Amino acid sequence: MDFRLNDDQLTLATALDRLADGYREKPIEFHGFALSAEGLDQDLSDAEFFDIATFPDLGPVAAALAVERLARLPYAAETALSMLVRPHLRGGTLPRPFALVENGQAGRFVAQARTLLIRTGETWEIAHPGSGDVTAVETIFAYPMGRLTGSVGRLPLSPAEAATVRRWVRVAIAAEAAGLIQAAIDSTVTHLSDRKQFGRPLGSFQALRHRMAECAVLVGGLHWLALRAAATADDGDAALAAFQAQDCGARVAYELHQMLGAMGMTLEHPLHLWTYRLKGLLSLMGGREAQAGAVGIHCFPSETQRNGHGAG
Repeated sequence: MDFRLNDDQLTLATALDRLADGYREKPIEFHGFALSAEGLDQDLSDAEFFDIATFPDLGPVAAALAVERLARLPYAAETALSMLVRPHLRGGTLPRPFALVENGQAGRFVAQARTLLIRTGETWEIAHPGSGDVTAVETIFAYPMGRLTGSVGRLPLSPAEAATVRRWVRVAIAAEAAGLIQAAIDSTVTHLSDRKQFGRPLGSFQALRHRMAECAVLVGGLHWLALRAAATADDGDAALAAFQAQDCGARVAYELHQMLGAMGMTLEHPLHLWTYRLKGLLSLMGGREAQAGAVGIHCFPSETQRNGHGAG
């Protein structure tokens, strides 16, 4: 599969990078978990970035690239579901921001959402909450978190719609995780290059170089799996991408925090703005184990049927 960007996609990537320039640095005075910027959301909306999956010659691959690039910013913005799920549901007309509520748990951007995707087991519903239906929740996940507390009206999704939502939520998880991991790696590389031990930069020690190389290989694989899933819209590809995201996410986060030592456990250093958001993705859609099962169902259906597993 040829993943070279066409001229329109290259132009979009340049415009997106230019828009993101004002949001690349963590404010010096910020020492919390969730760093948000209303201006970023408004800038993306004004430039119609949330609709790029529907534009000719751009499509879902460009949307996945945009999600990945925006996830590299220290600011948490609701982009993944809006750019990758919304265009494929009810004609792409549902109001954003979007948020995912799974089995009654707190979720990312729930307190700000105008459209909720509610998953209870294998049942999917849509809801449009009012201000009294959701409550903000404080967590360490570096996202604005919230919980659905009101008895909001719910519209059930058909089996076909539910399958579409499952597929594109998995692509969204993979694309966002790829950006978070890459930004965390870049931040760690800067630290290892600047910090010295025994008169040498930490990054010059072979053991650390090998571990960083392995992290780079993992995120590289995730990047291409996410793009492939966005290009093919295939359930198996989406499951593989989400599995890779959730399989390597915890491992890479552990490695990077260990390489930063005590500095990686402070709020002054920005690493947590990516790794703690990454942790918030690890349990979505049933987590790593559920994605492994979905890979078996969609990529190896004959073997899965022989072992008695159902659809997912």
